[in-house]
Amino acid sequence: MFKGVQCLKKLGETNVNMKPRLIIAILALLLVAPVIANPNGPPWKNGSDLVIDTGCTCHGDGAPSTEVVVSIAGVPRSYSIGESYDFTITLQHASNGEGGYLLWDYNSGTLTPGEGSQTVPDEPGALSQSAPGNNWVITWTAPDSDVGSVSFQLVGNAVNGNGQFDGGDLWNILSFSISAPDSTYQDDEENLQLRTISVGDYDSLFVADEDPAALEAARQEGIADDFFNNGNLFYWTTLSIIIIGAVVQGEFYERRFGGGPPHLDMSLAVPQGVRRGILSVIAILVFAWSIDSSQSWGIVLLTGMLMLWAIFGVYRTVVQARAPKEYLDLV
Repeated sequence: MFKGVQCLKKLGETNVNMKPRLIIAILALLLVAPVIANPNGPPWKNGSDLVIDTGCTCHGDGAPSTEVVVSIAGVPRSYSIGESYDFTITLQHASNGEGGYLLWDYNSGTLTPGEGSQTVPDEPGALSQSAPGNNWVITWTAPDSDVGSVSFQLVGNAVNGNGQFDGGDLWNILSFSISAPDSTYQDDEENLQLRTISVGDYDSLFVADEDPAALEAARQEGIADDFFNNGNLFYWTTLSIIIIGAVVQGEFYERRFGGGPPHLDMSLAVPQGVRRGILSVIAILVFAWSIDSSQSWGIVLLTGMLMLWAIFGVYRTVVQARAPKEYLDLV
């Protein structure tokens, strides 16, 4: 009796010790299961919702993305009773080249998988990929009778291939329908052709990968252009400052040590002043035009220097005309 109690006690201790391990194992299986299942086809349900209706909410940010263009080609505008059509399902993304899909016609017709596709275990009337890929060709056989318009739901998921559920996996949903037999306008040949139906933003596909060598070349060219432009700016600005400084220095030494500017007779000063005045007005107008028309800094600097030179000429004429007469040739 005592040994039996000990055995029961040890069995209970063993069960208690096994419980944490069992819980961890179950959680690990729950986490691993979707990872194993999705490469071989998406699950039919996500909790209480159907993936075909809500999309692949475990991928991306949980919402459909227009960066993925989901297309299906070979779709008629209206079906013929019992006729088979080959559909091609395509995923397009700027960087993700492969993924998976889920297609269902709500059991109105018959969907037959092609290479790389399979029937969904939980819903044999629906199809999905059997492995990550793209450009799946499947067959849809129209109903044996006129059941009216047939609705389709297509979910496409373009994955980045790292084996994880993250923001790099992007998906989109395409809903479309095929009209009932003899319900489209038959006189227009375009209505008799098969269609390609898509959803997504095609502009997002054209994201060119920049070549590192091209980027470096562009950067070096920008540095060279900047050096050239700034070098010219500094050179001509410095030259202008030197010229202005030389003129000011000449005026200073002339007044300080040369007795001031030489006298200019009024008979010469008036016509010279008129000529230089007209030239100054023209130079001022040209300088104002260069600023108003947003000319380059080189043109603005040139017109500005010409304006200062013309104004200085008028100044020199006035100063020389007002200078006292000096008789240098004395006997």
